[in-house]
This record gives sequence, C-alpha cells and structure tokens, in this order.
Amino acid sequence: MTVKVVLTNSADAMANRRKLKKSAIRQFVADALVDTGAVRSVIPVHVMEKLGILERGQRVAEYADGRKETVGITEPIIFDILGRDPLEEALVLGDEVLIGQTVLEKLDLHADCANRRLVPNPGPPRPTRDEGEVKNALAAPPCAHQWIGDVQDRLAAMCTVVDRPCAT
Repeated sequence: MTVKVVLTNSADAMANRRKLKKSAIRQFVADALVDTGAVRSVIPVHVMEKLGILERGQRVAEYADGRKETVGITEPIIFDILGRDPLEEALVLGDEVLIGQTVLEKLDLHADCANRRLVPNPGPPRPTRDEGEVKNALAAPPCAHQWIGDVQDRLAAMCTVVDRPCAT
C-alpha cells in the first residue's frame, strides 16, 4: 500500500521558530510504500539532497533475500503522514520512499491490509463479560503478516534493517 508523506528537513523546521521564512523550509512530498516488514524507513539519495540533510553515519541493512549492505543513515527528518509528524532517521538507499515500522509506531498507525490504508490505533479492547468477545478482541488482526499481491515483488527487493552500527 502507498501513503502520501511530507518529508521535512527538521533543522529547517526548528529554524522556523527563529523566523525562517516558511518558503525556505525544505520539503519533499512522496507517495511512499508502507512496508510492515521493514524496521527502518528508507529514502533515496535524491530525496536526501532535495531536503538538504546530511548522512550522519552508516548502518548495515539486511534485505529480504538475506544480502547485507552498509548504507548511510540521515539526520532526523519529519515524516508527516495523516497530520501526524514524528522525527525519525532514514536509511539512504533505493529509488523510492519506504515507511517502516519505527515511523508507524511513532505515528501510532496500523496497516489495514484489507482496505489498503493506514488507520489510527483503536486502543486497547474494551472490557466485556463475554469470554468469546474478549478472545476475539485480543486476537491479532488477520492482515498482520499478509503480503499484498501487487506489491509483493516490490517488497521482495526492499529491506528489513538490522539496527546496529557498521563494523569497521
């Protein structure tokens, strides 16, 4: 599934408090692929350059096919999705913006695979007296690990990130 995301240079946004003109704040709007199997979010080099942010280090990315690669990690970026806007670093690789689990968790959004959209966390289940209702409410959503057919080939090329510094 894809979702509209507005990426913002967080340093520019903070400088806005010091009277930086709104037009000077660097942003990039994208239709991002939501990958519930990826830990970290990903942006391509051209997006990093457009935002004017720097690589602050390196990380090891592990792809779905088991390959590992050392890639750059950015300074904090604001990820604005559905009006929610946490700060998060991103890995620098590939040719499209990818939203991983760390951003989804900070946004408190869940993937509704059946309807191909992100939805706000509905919160904990309400107490009920019927034991069957409690079991159903606590069960994992059926789409938690479901791959969407038309996106499956693209996801196979994406990565699941091992969050650790690179060996030197």
